[in-house]
Amino acid sequence: MIDARRLRTLRAVADHRTVTAAAAALYVTPSAVSQQLAALEAETGHRLLERHGRGIRLTAAGEILLSHANAVLAQLERAEAELAAYTSGAAGELTVASFATGIGLVLAPALAGLARTSPGIRVRVRDAEGDESLPMVLDGRADLAVAVEYRGAPREDDQRLARVPLYAEPFDAVLPVAHRLAGSGRVPVAELAEELWIGPYPGNPCHDVVVLACEYAGFQPRMEHSSDDFRAVVALAGAGAGVAMVPRSALRGMDLTGVVVRPVDGVAATRRVFAAVRRGAEDHPLIRPVLEALRTAAGQVLPGAEGAAGADRAAAPGASAGPGPAGGG
Repeated sequence: MIDARRLRTLRAVADHRTVTAAAAALYVTPSAVSQQLAALEAETGHRLLERHGRGIRLTAAGEILLSHANAVLAQLERAEAELAAYTSGAAGELTVASFATGIGLVLAPALAGLARTSPGIRVRVRDAEGDESLPMVLDGRADLAVAVEYRGAPREDDQRLARVPLYAEPFDAVLPVAHRLAGSGRVPVAELAEELWIGPYPGNPCHDVVVLACEYAGFQPRMEHSSDDFRAVVALAGAGAGVAMVPRSALRGMDLTGVVVRPVDGVAATRRVFAAVRRGAEDHPLIRPVLEALRTAAGQVLPGAEGAAGADRAAAPGASAGPGPAGGG
């Protein structure tokens, strides 16, 4: 009989591509991972992994087993959820990973609501960039993620995760007050092709949003200055160092001295935010109230933005319809 713990090990190796990285994610030694994989191959009678460059990848048999592993592990999550409900898990602790703006906009208000409606639930918050929180959930380091779409993110039909849409918001152009387009009602992205740009580092999902918006406008932005802190991005724009595009919510309450903020014209750069849990865990009595509180808090974020962004939903990276940048950080 196949051991479910070994299926989790197989999935971790498939996600991280090396035994060492999988071991770190599972908080075990590389030797333990290798032993689990060897035992799994013995149990199934098939070679499941093969070397690929400096890492490893699944064989055809390994891919078959992984698809079943995702279904089995999701069913185990459901079983745990039902057992917890049976024993009334109205009290307990869970960990939520979220990017900083998501913490301020939806997670913190959700915690305030939970304190009134579900005082027995204790939530531990972990600040994680938009592309870090989903791996934390998959590896078991977090129970729930407030995450964003980004290039390379697990697809919406990924069998390992269940998603709950929260909100969507546009990116606005941030220009020095003396910029030639500062007086425009809307700023065409194509008109910024010759500018120096300020934005997040590569790897930050917001970097992808800006680059994709510029690519759809027909050019590659010249990223002259880089910072993952939007306050620094805006300050540099105010100093005349370049132009930027920033998520609208990140500009709330910020010192905008020296800059003007304008909506962009053309293909809209959009950040879509969602909650994600391991598939099968969405009805766990500790997780369900948190998801409901997040949905309630999200209803107060950028009223109307979710509906407006719905038309762009199929235009996200990884979707099947036409182009349209989306992401977050």
